[in-house]
Amino acid sequence: MSDPYVVLGVERDADADTIKKAYRRLARQLHPDVNPDPATQERFKEVSAAYEVLSDPEKRRMYDLGGDPFGRGGGFAGQGAGFSFTDIMDAFFGGQQGGGRGPRPRSRRGQDALVRLEIELAEAAFGTSQELKVDTAVLCSSCHGSGAAPGSRPVACETCHGQGEVQHVQRSFLGEIRTLRPCAACRGYGEIIPEPCRECAGDGRVRSRRSITVKIPAGVDTGTRVQLAGEGEVGPGGGAAGDLYVEIHVRPHPVFIRDGQDLRCHASIPMTAAALGTTLRLPLLEADLLDEASRSEDSDVESWVDLDVRAGTQPGTEQVVRGRGVPHLRTGARGDVIVTIDVETPARLDERQQELLRELAQLRNEESPEGRLHPNRRSVFDRFKDAFK
Repeated sequence: MSDPYVVLGVERDADADTIKKAYRRLARQLHPDVNPDPATQERFKEVSAAYEVLSDPEKRRMYDLGGDPFGRGGGFAGQGAGFSFTDIMDAFFGGQQGGGRGPRPRSRRGQDALVRLEIELAEAAFGTSQELKVDTAVLCSSCHGSGAAPGSRPVACETCHGQGEVQHVQRSFLGEIRTLRPCAACRGYGEIIPEPCRECAGDGRVRSRRSITVKIPAGVDTGTRVQLAGEGEVGPGGGAAGDLYVEIHVRPHPVFIRDGQDLRCHASIPMTAAALGTTLRLPLLEADLLDEASRSEDSDVESWVDLDVRAGTQPGTEQVVRGRGVPHLRTGARGDVIVTIDVETPARLDERQQELLRELAQLRNEESPEGRLHPNRRSVFDRFKDAFK
């Protein structure tokens, strides 16, 4: 029998840390993955067997007394020498000998939840508070998350003795390799619920429909998500609740189209108003926040402005009302209202109206206009962009 102290190169009074360091150093040099030479593999088996003896206080004591630490006849490095797979992992990765992961916690954080909320454009622009009905997992009121029926409690698993793991031994050319696997009896929890709660079937949570109030900040847009911390799904075993995300979807507005922080709309006027100039009463988005009674009475909310259309305004002219658009979500700075003027040409004229227009054409020397031709200076990219708008 080879002397394990000589094999590992340590003194007979070496402590456990010295023995472990010596084994790690030799294992790195002799492991078959590093050096596949057959002679080296035999040497590795010998080193592993020596470490098994010296790392086990009982086997070390038996060897020091002159007995067989393996309780059998034959040589020290004979076939069947056992060692822990974790010891090999320790040699290469510096782990702790025999250190298992232990039972996994039954209580875990719940999942996040996502709900969709449709609001009006004015509510998205100026903010609002909405009451939501959400269907999520909540803490079981009967067992308060423990999963056990009232008057009972979980007990330690008899299979793994509360460790949540069991050891499996597999033979290989290296000897016996021991690995830890989750206990099948308790599913790795280390404890078993003998009397599960009837309300939640041992999960510690039940599904329930509840109402919550969500505050929508001013300036949100379609796709914006508002986070409500701790309002999501309660976790298994009464774990902490996840978060609830409210995804905003803004309904189309009958007048305005949102363009970032700007609001766009069209105003149609007769050709006479475009030629002579006029003043339009332009409603603002604030008007949507007022009820019928408020609109008829004096209100502090300015719900409309006077838009002066200059004489000679051409079709497609854009006029801007500064600072009356949508507030920015972070800075609060408001965009503009951009009004595109559409000029309406009368399709039907009575005799008097035709006579007056002919007289006007004669005065302006426009009885037989030839028209002014000019190249289209808009690029193909601009027209392509307009088509998608």
